[in-house]
Parts: sequence; C-alpha cells; structure tokens
Amino acid sequence: MASKPEKVKVGIIGCGSIAPAYVRGCTFFSSILELAACADIDLARAQDFALEHDLKTYSVDDLLADPDIQIVINLTVPKVHAEVSLNIIAAGKHAYSEKPLGVTREEGQQILAAAEKAGVRVGCAPDTFLGGGIQTSRKVLDDGWIGEPVAAVAFFAEHGPEAWHQNPHFFYQFGGGPLFDLGPYYLTALVSLLGPVKRVMCSARISFPERIATSETWFGERIPVEVPTHVSGTLEFVSGAVATVITSFDIWADTLPRIELYGADGSLSVPDPNAFRGPVRVWQVKNQEFQRREGGGWHEGSWHQVGWQDVPLTHDPQVSRGIGVADLAYALRSGRPHRASGALAFHVLDIMQSFYESSERGQAIALTSQCDQPAPLPLGLLQGTLDE
Repeated sequence: MASKPEKVKVGIIGCGSIAPAYVRGCTFFSSILELAACADIDLARAQDFALEHDLKTYSVDDLLADPDIQIVINLTVPKVHAEVSLNIIAAGKHAYSEKPLGVTREEGQQILAAAEKAGVRVGCAPDTFLGGGIQTSRKVLDDGWIGEPVAAVAFFAEHGPEAWHQNPHFFYQFGGGPLFDLGPYYLTALVSLLGPVKRVMCSARISFPERIATSETWFGERIPVEVPTHVSGTLEFVSGAVATVITSFDIWADTLPRIELYGADGSLSVPDPNAFRGPVRVWQVKNQEFQRREGGGWHEGSWHQVGWQDVPLTHDPQVSRGIGVADLAYALRSGRPHRASGALAFHVLDIMQSFYESSERGQAIALTSQCDQPAPLPLGLLQGTLDE
C-alpha cells in the first residue's frame, strides 16, 4: 500500500464571504491539506475568522513570510487578484486564486510569467468542474454516449445581485459583471468538457446605466454600471464544436438550461457549473440503420430513441470549493500536472476579454492562448482523496 503523502500547509488571504466555503472544502481533504492561518487587510475580520475556524491570525506580510506555508489561497476582490497573487509568488509560494485570474489579459500574463521564473505553480478557481456532476458529464462524453460533440449552449441568466448581496457594488465595476463573475464557471466547464477554444464572436451591452440596491444593507443605493450586463457570445473550439454562451444580469425569468452538449448520437444535460453535484441527464439515439439509395441520397432507415435519462454520478458530489487546492497539493507531491491550473484560468480570461473586444470591434477574435484539456479524475477514489 502506498504511503500517505506529506501534508501541505495552506494559508488564506482574504476572509470575506467565500472564505468559509474554502475552509470546509479544504477540511474535506485533510489527508493532504493543513489549513493553518489566515490574513486580511482588516485585521479584526481576520481575527474573528481565525477564532471561528481555529486558525492562526497573521498580517498579510507575516503570512507570506512564514516558511512553512506552501500554498496561499487568494480570496481578495477581483481587482486586486493579480497584485496579491504576484506578492504570493514573489514570496516563493504557490498561488491559488479565486476567479478570475486577473481582470485583464496582461495581468494574467504577468502572473504566469512570474510563477515560471520563480519555479512555483499557479492554480485558480473555479474548481467546480472537479465535482461529481461535471466529472460524470466528462465520463459520459469521453465514453461516447452522445457521439462526436458538434455544439453546445451555456446560459447564466438572472437580474443581478443588488437585490440580495451585502456588497453589490463590485459586481458592476471593472472586473465584475455577469461575464467575469459567473462566466468563469461556464467557460471553464466547457473547456474541461470540449477542450480549448480557438475563436470567439460576441455582442455585449450595458442595458441600464445604474442599478438600485434592494438588499438590507444598501437599500435604495444607486450603483453606477461600468461593465456590460448582457453578453452573448459564440465559441469555436479547436475540436470543431461550436457553443453559444449568454451571461446576463438583465433577465428577470427564464427556462433556459445551464449547459447542454449536442452530439452526433444524442444530447447531454450538464448540471449547474457553479455547484459540484448533479443531475446529469442523457438523451440518446441508438441502432441507426440507414441504406443508400440507388444513384445516391438516403432513404429512411430505422432507429431507436432513448428519452432523457438520469445518469448516476460516477464521482463524489460531496466535495466543494477547495478541491482545486487539494489537487494542486497532490500534484506538488507527485509531480503531475494540476487540473485547475493557471494556464486554464488564463485561457478563460483570454476568452472573456476577447468577448469584449469582439463586441467593441464587431468582428471575430482569434485567441492567442491555448491550454491542455484538464485530465479527468480517476474513478474509484476514496472519499477525501484525489490520487489513486
């Protein structure tokens, strides 16, 4: 029996609303991760968070100076993701950032270049594609249940977070909007299922110049809008598949699917990419038998349609945010590539910025970035582990 890998010590910078989910997720992988400390520019908030979760409180500088901490999780607001990640890398530590990797293509390039020079790794959310739902979808796709993928759709549609979020302003500032906030979940899921993208087209708009908050904290506050709130794009994948993507904060109600893939032999319904669970559903055509007419053409053959059916999950649905950090830790111990990688996150960032550029220029944009399709998780993993 293989020996257990040595634990990797982890620190968190940024103790805001997403941080508790990372604590829960990292604790699930306690066989490889030791979550040790936290820091925040608001020291009191860090102290409260540390007390609640039994962590050590640091200043940001002291956390980065701790020689025992190997991975630092960057949970700051998007507009400072790059600055904080670059500081983590400069300290000689592996950086795992909340999405997006940066708010511009140039920021992403700086992060990857700095990490390569320093000999450290970069990881980035979302890691939801490593959950049971999308990993099951990947297994269905790889096993040929719907045949060769030819098309896909992905839709995120709601009427913005100002009705419920306690800090809605940054959603409408540079680096926010539905594309940069929720788009990474959908785009990362599509790349994990279909591989990298080679070209995009897009139309985007700011539908309303300001939003009015109705959450308890900011009720009646007028929020100026700096970024597009409705983005409609098309992706052309290296594989040849074509996807339609809509992300919007301008839609009150809809009946759209989250993600669907369409293949030569059927269709695949992929669950919400902002979660780790199912359901996964498949619709198939089987026993196709067509005969060629004399002189060319086709006459009607026979086929058997199998309606929509639920697929039992092949991977653990109990994982949560932090599985990408755990996968990075296992990769550090074994030397293999990690899945929620900086290259994947940069490719998604490139897609998003290219969407905006396509809308502004009125033309298709060829991507300059590429990434490897992340390897699927193995089957039969013990709960709380990621390596066989």
